Amino acid sequence: MKKGRMVKNLLLLMALTLVLGGCKDKKDEQKESLTDNRSQEATGEPIMGGSIVVGIPQDLEDSLDPHKSVAAGTKEVLFNIYEGLVKPDEEGNYKDAVAKNHEISEDGRVYTFALRENVKFHDGSTVTAQDVKYSIERCAGINGDGTPLVAAFSNVEKVEIPDEKTVQITLKEPDTEFLAYLIVAVVPEHAKDLDKQPVGTGPFTYVSRSPQENIVIQKFGDYWDTENQAYLDEVTFKVVGDSNAIVTGLKGGSIDLYPRVNSTQSAQVKDDSNLTILEGGMNLVQALYLNNSEKPFDDVKVRQAMCYAVNRQEVLDMMADGKGTIIGSSMFPAFEKYYMSELADRYPQDIEKAKKLLTEAGYPDGFEMTITVPNNYQQHIDTAQVLAEQLKQVGIQAEIQLIEWDSWLSDVYADRKFQSTVVGVDAAYLSGSALLERFCSESDKNFINYKNAEYDTLYEQVRKSVDDSEQIQLYKEMETLLSEDAANVYIQDMAAEVVLRKGYGGYVFYPLYVQDMAKIYKTAE
Repeated sequence: MKKGRMVKNLLLLMALTLVLGGCKDKKDEQKESLTDNRSQEATGEPIMGGSIVVGIPQDLEDSLDPHKSVAAGTKEVLFNIYEGLVKPDEEGNYKDAVAKNHEISEDGRVYTFALRENVKFHDGSTVTAQDVKYSIERCAGINGDGTPLVAAFSNVEKVEIPDEKTVQITLKEPDTEFLAYLIVAVVPEHAKDLDKQPVGTGPFTYVSRSPQENIVIQKFGDYWDTENQAYLDEVTFKVVGDSNAIVTGLKGGSIDLYPRVNSTQSAQVKDDSNLTILEGGMNLVQALYLNNSEKPFDDVKVRQAMCYAVNRQEVLDMMADGKGTIIGSSMFPAFEKYYMSELADRYPQDIEKAKKLLTEAGYPDGFEMTITVPNNYQQHIDTAQVLAEQLKQVGIQAEIQLIEWDSWLSDVYADRKFQSTVVGVDAAYLSGSALLERFCSESDKNFINYKNAEYDTLYEQVRKSVDDSEQIQLYKEMETLLSEDAANVYIQDMAAEVVLRKGYGGYVFYPLYVQDMAKIYKTAE
């Protein structure tokens, strides 16, 4: 799916979310659900060995080179093969990985890492400080053509090796959140073709890839973290995009795990005694994303009218029996310190107010529009259909256009040739900038063409700040601006369910888009 540098760092669609229900206050219940459902174990003792087949909705059309991969679906597989200096855990913390410890200077400019002894790459070679230096410089474009492979690394000024077990990264400008980006993979300098033959340090090694069929990984026997070795010997990620085929595969036994079933699929398998349904956190921002440079969406009153026209709870009720979390800006609840639950109430459905705003904007009879949706994500198609019906109440006639995922990436995201689209945007890293940086005026990830000078100024202040509380406040001001400007019609952090075959346990939900296969095990019943 690589379509050029404009699509760097896109992480979209479905990580796995919290579930709400009953008569309790939904905002209070979010935290309880996140804590209670992060890990759900099967009965029976874990055993070593065995294999599992994991269903995925599309082929890994993206690069297998971790510094060039774009799509979330690729990254969730590569998570098991590659590691960085640090790696995320299920609590949202960054733990030392290839590094055994690290220090950050008070001014937020210098990051120093002490490397672990005898960490092995999958080709048997030992990780050196030079490999780490090469990996960081490659991401920063320092040892290439000067163009960063990872946008955040454009802030890297230099990478030094004070001694053979120490790497020091100096930034051009302070960034106390830069640690979040150092989950980026450490790769061997001598590797020749990572796109076709991945070589990492993770708990699994790459075995093979059959286009449109599967990708196979196997347990790495020399994995450095002996206390957290993988249980399973082999994992097959099987491409199963058709809704009926997913249900048939789960019931028939050809699929053991499917991470993101919709409510219809869940209902079809819930009575199968061989399957267990787990509920967890999706962690994404689903919205009707509006191209702010296209008429009529270049008018804030039109965008606000659309926000008042929709009923978000009705979307949740129609899609997932009311499950999900209504949101009001580009932040989801798992980013607890940044999240503003109050913004979810900013645009309660008000048909008369919506009509009044449309009249003031010069559209008293409404208008016609197109919602472009990738055809391999039923949840977004369903959402678009509900929204289209709701918008009719204010005279807006929305036509839904389904396109291939690859075309969506090139036409909608990269080239910005669209009016509106329904997708879910995930965070590449556990930092406020992961979701909010993309809406800066000059960001190549700003696919909605949002422009606000005040927003840009706030982000520049964030970048220069080394005070966590100040950064949090600035990020919240940015979220508020996105809401006030109705940059998009924000809908929800989607509910999702994971189907796991009985006889397996250990599935863990993360606040990032990953599938940690090292934690999954077969059970001795």
